[in-house]
Amino acid sequence: MNIPYKPKFRLESLHERHTGLTVSLSGTFCEAASVCLSRHHESPINMDIESNGVTNTHSVEFPKPDSRILNAWANDIDTTEDGAYGVSLAAVEVEEKLIAVRRAETLTGADWYVAPIGTDPDDLESCFRLEVSGVDRGGRSVVNARLQQKIIQTRRGASNLPAIASVVGFKEKTVAIQKVSDEK
Repeated sequence: MNIPYKPKFRLESLHERHTGLTVSLSGTFCEAASVCLSRHHESPINMDIESNGVTNTHSVEFPKPDSRILNAWANDIDTTEDGAYGVSLAAVEVEEKLIAVRRAETLTGADWYVAPIGTDPDDLESCFRLEVSGVDRGGRSVVNARLQQKIIQTRRGASNLPAIASVVGFKEKTVAIQKVSDEK
């Protein structure tokens, strides 16, 4: 089901809203996302965010990277991974009202702990594990296939916290977000 356009979501200044991010990390994620999006699009774009079966379209603005930024982000794999962090965190903020409160430990099956806006960042009991991935090319089927891989990864994680999987399709202009149950 596709729901009409909603306001933009913000890639910049994530650290102002996400207590688990520093200024530097926030800037890194925004810069990487801008490089990934500019490979295929010019700002602004409309991006579809499908969260648990409901799709909303949001406007996204990003700065055009100059040659220095492009040179700094010449590794496609690292750029896509860091760009996906920025876009996914902004997407779960606007769609799920969740913010990053800290980085997840190795083997938890996730990248971040996210919690409802206003939650004490030291209280992991109210957190979800967020597993993030990005794909630079390919259509919706590629995004959906990666989402299924990430769902499996979160189920295998060494944590009893609930999980969310998120995959950003940069060329497709889409983010797929799915809450993960323990059921196979």
